Amino acid sequence: MTLAESARPDSAARPADPRRLAALVLLCAANFMVILDAQSVIMGVPVIAADLGLSPVEAQWVLSANLLTFGGLLLLGGRAADLLGRRKLFMAGTALFLLVSLLSAVATAGPLLLAARSLHGVSAALMAPTALAILTDTFPEGRPRNRALAIWSGIAALGATIGLLLGGALLDWFGWQSLFYVNVPVAVLMLVLSPVLLRESRDTSAHRTFDVAGAVLSTAALVLLVYVLVEAPAWGWASFRTLGLGAVFLVLTATTIVVERRSAAPLLPARLFRSATVLGGNVLTVLIAMLAFGSSVVLSQYSLGVLGYTPIVFGLSQSAMPVAAVLGAYAGQAALARLGIRPVAVTALLLMAVGSALLTGLSPDSGYLTSVLPGLVVFGLGLGIGPVVLAAAALKGVTTADAGIASGINVAAFQVGGALGVAVVSTVIATTMAATPGPAGALAGFHTGMLVCAGIGAAGVVVAFFLLKNAKRGQLAAVPRVH
Repeated sequence: MTLAESARPDSAARPADPRRLAALVLLCAANFMVILDAQSVIMGVPVIAADLGLSPVEAQWVLSANLLTFGGLLLLGGRAADLLGRRKLFMAGTALFLLVSLLSAVATAGPLLLAARSLHGVSAALMAPTALAILTDTFPEGRPRNRALAIWSGIAALGATIGLLLGGALLDWFGWQSLFYVNVPVAVLMLVLSPVLLRESRDTSAHRTFDVAGAVLSTAALVLLVYVLVEAPAWGWASFRTLGLGAVFLVLTATTIVVERRSAAPLLPARLFRSATVLGGNVLTVLIAMLAFGSSVVLSQYSLGVLGYTPIVFGLSQSAMPVAAVLGAYAGQAALARLGIRPVAVTALLLMAVGSALLTGLSPDSGYLTSVLPGLVVFGLGLGIGPVVLAAAALKGVTTADAGIASGINVAAFQVGGALGVAVVSTVIATTMAATPGPAGALAGFHTGMLVCAGIGAAGVVVAFFLLKNAKRGQLAAVPRVH
């Protein structure tokens, strides 16, 4: 058996499941709801804080508590799905998502809401990587999986904008509790349909035990990293607290590597990172997420703060981006089959860099059609292409046994990249505004923020060119299958 054959996922050898299109709709619905919830709650934080009497720090933790548990538990959730069963863990995450949505909706005090949002992150850490792992197992590598990933990415892009529109409408008409109640019927439907549409899959290899030490260390490292990224803009990047916790993170990471190398059944198998394609896909996912979240910070603060847009108007003004992202996702999967990973990844990052550069000219006097729309469309095309090609790269050659942890790594890369993008861009904006007070400083801060995004995109082009150099059409790097 050749290396390429041994690297081929088990799903490639099975006949196509006739339910797989319906299963894809269900999996995309789960991804859609996770993103919809996150975006709509962002819109609702000011109203929630006023109603529950939350301080500015407590209000921030309505978002950060979810981000912390979501990002910190992704790897553990992915590996647990591999060992215990992906459908089982997906349904457990969905059931928890239903419960915490109800708890959030009936919360009458800040601590209860913050506890519910922390548990929401746990549910998302079970749902998101498990759904992607089930998709990987259901659709064989190549054109079928690329098309499925294109739909997955396109639905995610729509969820981001619909979250802004729906969140604004629900807040205006029914109050902030409706942001959580809307999740309930969808979660119930997913629980009913999952046993019917989703096939159970798990790691059938000999090692059916948890790597407890690796799980604890890697989870602690991820939680600490996300926490530092969330708080660093307020603490200061050069503060003792930021640098001290950063050093602790490095120690935890180094210890995790040593423990994983010695483990008989590691949480993070080294074989996953022997492929430059898999490694490159995850590194570039971090950069794509930095661009996506960083640009969102600039555009939302500029539109709501400088232009005075209402949430609904802001959502409508940004709608061109997800529409372009849907088109980009489908174009990306078609180009992926013809050109291979590296050219498509370079194109995606280049489009996002150019789109960011076009948006550096924002000003209150700018016309939407001439100064804003072109940048949103170009950026959106790259945003649609990027996740498709990078998910394909990050899951290339991954066996069925490792589908959950590989998906968890990729989703974790996106979450960490998002937190890093928000932290970096927020710091740049604040620093620039402090150096130049007044309206001119605010505008300069937003311009500099988009310029940083353009620089991240340009750096991503270079990284993609070198890290994905072996990911050619018909000659993609393989991951050895080792049990």
